[in-house]
Order: sequence, then structure tokens, then C-alpha cells
Amino acid sequence: MTRSKTSAGVLTWGTIPKRVPSILQDLPIIFAGFALFYALLSMTHYWLAPANAETAIQLRVSALPKYAMFSVLRIAIAYLFSLAFTLVYGYIAAYNARAEKFMIPLLDTLQSIPVLSFLPGVMLSMVALFPTRQLGVELGSILLIFTGQVWNMTFSFYSSLKNIPREMREVAQVYRWSWWQRFTQMELPYAAIGLVWNSMMSVAGGWFFLMACEMFILGNRDLRLPGLGSYLQTAANAGDTRAIVWGLSVMIGIIVLIDQLIWRPVIAWSEKFKFEQVESVESPHSFVLDFLQRSKILPFLARVAVRPVRECLSLYFANRQAAASQNRKPGAIGKWISRALLGAMLAGVAYAFVKMIILLVGLTRAELHGIFVGAGATLLRVAFTLVLAGLWTIPAGVIVGLRPKLSAIAQPLAQIAASVPATALFPIILLVLIRAGGGLGIGSIVLLLLGTQWYILFNVIAGAMAIPTDLKEVCNVFRFNKLERWRELYLPGIFPYLVTGFVTASGGAWNASIIAEYFRFKGHTYTVTGLGSVISDATDTGNYRVLIGATILMAMMVVTINRLLWRRLYALAATRFKLEG
Repeated sequence: MTRSKTSAGVLTWGTIPKRVPSILQDLPIIFAGFALFYALLSMTHYWLAPANAETAIQLRVSALPKYAMFSVLRIAIAYLFSLAFTLVYGYIAAYNARAEKFMIPLLDTLQSIPVLSFLPGVMLSMVALFPTRQLGVELGSILLIFTGQVWNMTFSFYSSLKNIPREMREVAQVYRWSWWQRFTQMELPYAAIGLVWNSMMSVAGGWFFLMACEMFILGNRDLRLPGLGSYLQTAANAGDTRAIVWGLSVMIGIIVLIDQLIWRPVIAWSEKFKFEQVESVESPHSFVLDFLQRSKILPFLARVAVRPVRECLSLYFANRQAAASQNRKPGAIGKWISRALLGAMLAGVAYAFVKMIILLVGLTRAELHGIFVGAGATLLRVAFTLVLAGLWTIPAGVIVGLRPKLSAIAQPLAQIAASVPATALFPIILLVLIRAGGGLGIGSIVLLLLGTQWYILFNVIAGAMAIPTDLKEVCNVFRFNKLERWRELYLPGIFPYLVTGFVTASGGAWNASIIAEYFRFKGHTYTVTGLGSVISDATDTGNYRVLIGATILMAMMVVTINRLLWRRLYALAATRFKLEG
């Protein structure tokens, strides 16, 4: 799966004698480990403190380092949850045909549900589990960030598993690889590039919805957590331009730092998983990755802690596969456990369905009219936004993905643009539009673009980077012109990634409607007709029947679009545009 970096007559890093590094070179790694330990210790101490729903958010500049630490840790923990969910959910959906018919429409539905629709159930559940500790509200905020991160990662992993070339699967069967060997040596490496770029987009989505996840109103309760999101929201409500500038500056600085310390090394490292037979002339580079590869302490930790665990897992799954091949009949106990879990799940769904029907019966005619009119308006905005986003992200993403040097410059800029919360920029956008004779009608389209176009861009970049170098050289040999390259190579090559980008962008557009169609600034609320404004207003007023009714209608519309459009495009990507011999 991995390609060799060694060629005849060419020196490689493996053949160059390396000077034994001094332990002093590992001091930055040691300091980073201590800093992470201190941050986790501070977060744990805060979580175990008594619950305080009315935390005062200070707009002093000196409070920003502490707020930034809390926000980064929340996003990081939510990302770890998202990654675990992605690997499990995407794997089951890709390899279980029965489950796939249910899980993919459900995934498409969940990713389109706005964060605020998850808010009441998530926060009330977490506060009920930990009523006397701050841990309940914190876990609720992390789960809300999770709902803004996880879906596009899961779609990317699922799509990559469906598009693994047939000859690679045949090799795994010939050598009788265990489940663990297939997962770690074939499936996860093949999905690495798309997963890395969608991880960047997911973290950017966490920053984008941070203001809604750290400061919110639930009925008559004003819940807020110390963090950059609540700092920016408080500054926006107060109209404090100086605090907004300081908050955005710190956020952008953190995003750039994370990009250089984490994402650039990961992008350069994932290049070795590119499926090709000819090495690319240009490849991504990271000075941080070079520094880590010269480290002395990391190989020691890997040898002591990681390698034994990996070997134990490989041996365990190999023995389990050998035992399963001798006795293929499933045990009776396993069957009864599966039936019991299925029965409990169906009972829970039936109970929730009955309670939901009872609540929806109370909807008035005026509320139903507002929900349906808002749904139509938001549907038109989402469709128009996707068209606008595709017009520029497809050519830009291909150009950036095919040029690693350009990618090293453009990717951090896109990461910053995708991460900055639209609500922090919206006061400026709204004032400009009002002076130009526009209003929130145009502003909502601009905000939807800010929240959705990056899903398409990042997936197109990942698709362009994954195009094998040998196919590019074929185009050079046959002297394809630009039009032929786009028709025969670029568009077919990025098509699976492009479908994933449009699916996640569509869900992101529905999700971003809660911000684009309903905005509070200096004590005044700006609204425009749409399902997002209906959901936001229902959340603020505690009108749960309207909130549930609007969310259900949104889910029904998304499921219909999924069955009529996205499922067919996924099937096309997995057959006609699959990269295999």
C-alpha cells in the first residue's frame, strides 16, 4: 500500500547517515507534553467544580489565554469522539448491506439537523446526569461541538471504503489477512488522505459553531461556558469592536499554530499512503515532521508502549479468525443478546415516537404555516448556495490539490477562513450590506456560503491530491490539452470526493441556517423567513413543539433528497469512477 521512496542511483533519507540526536532536541516535545498535562489538569479541576450556569464572561484581554485553552480542549475532545464514531459507523455502513440502507440516510439526516435542535435534549440529559457539577454542562457543550464535526468525516471514511480497488481486496483474501490486518494495512491507509482533509474541515466546523456551543439560552436558563466562543458572542452582543478584534486575532493565531504543528505534518505524512506506482516529483513538506522524525524519545515511547499493544491486537484477531474459520455457527447466547438489544432499541424508538406525536398535536395552524413556508425558503437558499459554492471551489480545489507548493500556502488560509465563526464577522457583513442597499436576505446567502463552501473545497483538494502520478504522466505522454485533462482525469478522479463534499456541504448549509437566518446584535434581533430562524426562535422561547416540528420536516426533506440524488451519485462513484484495474 505504501510506496517506496528509494530509486536506483538516488540517495534517500534512509541511506544518508544520521547524526545521533541529543536529548536537548526533544525538549520541545517534553515541554509540549507537560503543557498538555497542565491543560488537562486545569480542565478536570474546572469540570469537578460545582455547577454554575451564570458564569460571567469577562472581556479583558488577559482572560483570553484561559478561554482559548478551554476552547481548544473542548474541540480536541470532541474531535477524538468524532474520530472514534467515524471509524465504527463508517465501517459498519460500508460492509453491512442491510445496515447501510438505514445508516446512510440516517447519517445524512443527522448532519443536516442544526446544532440548536440537538441542544435541548443533549443539555438536559447531561445536566440531569451531573446535576451538581460543571461536568454536565461541559459534556453537553462537547457533544454539541461533536454534532458539528463528525458527519463529514464519517461520509469521507465510508466513501473511501466503498471505493477501495478490487485487486487490493483480492490480495487481502489471498494472504488471509485478519480483520485487524485489513483495517490497519489496507482500509485505514487508503482512506487516510480524505480523512485528514475532512478532519481539518471538522475542526474548522468546531470553531465555526463554537459561539453557539459555549453560550446559549435554554428556556429561561442562560448557560455559558468560559471560552473563545462565549467571549466573541458576549463581545458581539455588547457591540465591543475592540474585544471582537482581540478574540478573532487570538483564534486566528491558534488556528495557524495548529495548522503548522499538526495538520501540515499530518498532510506530509499521509502522502505515503497515496495509491500510485510512480513517485510524485513534488510532495508536501513539513519542518515539524522532519523534527519529529529526528526525535529520540518518540521512537522509545513507540517501542515501549505502542508496539506491544499493536502486536497483541494483531495476535488476538489472527487467533480469533482462525477459531471462527473452524466454527462458523454463531452462538445461541449471541443471538439472544442481539435480539434483546434490538427489542430494547425498538421499544425506546416507539416510546419517543408516541411522546413526539403527543407534542406535535398541539401545533397551531399559524405555527404549521410558518414551518412550511420557512422550509421552502431555506431549501431555495441551500440549493442556490451549493451552486455558487461549486462554481469556484471545484476549479480552485483541483488547482491547489495538484500543486503541493501552492497547497502549502492556500491550505492554511482556507483553514482560517473556514474556522472563523460567521457570527463574529456578521456585524461587519450586515453593516456593509445595509449601506449597499441589501439586508439579511442577501446576508443569509453570504453566511451560508461561509459555512458550507469549505466542505466542497477541502474534499476536492483531497481528491486532486489522491490522483495517481502515473495517470498524470499518461496525460503528458498523450499530450492531453486542458479540456481533455478535465474531462478524462480531473473530474472522474475527484468525483467520489466531490460527492462527499456536496453531501456534507448540503448538510452544513441546513445546519448553518440557524446562524444565517437569525442573528442578535446590540440587543436587536435580525431575522429572515426560513426554517433556521424558526428553529432559533423556538429555541430562544422554549417552544419545543415548534422546534421538534421544524426539525422533523427538515429531516424528511433531507431523507427525500438523499434517496433521489445523493444515494444514486454514491452508487455511480462506487462503480463507474472507482480507481481499479
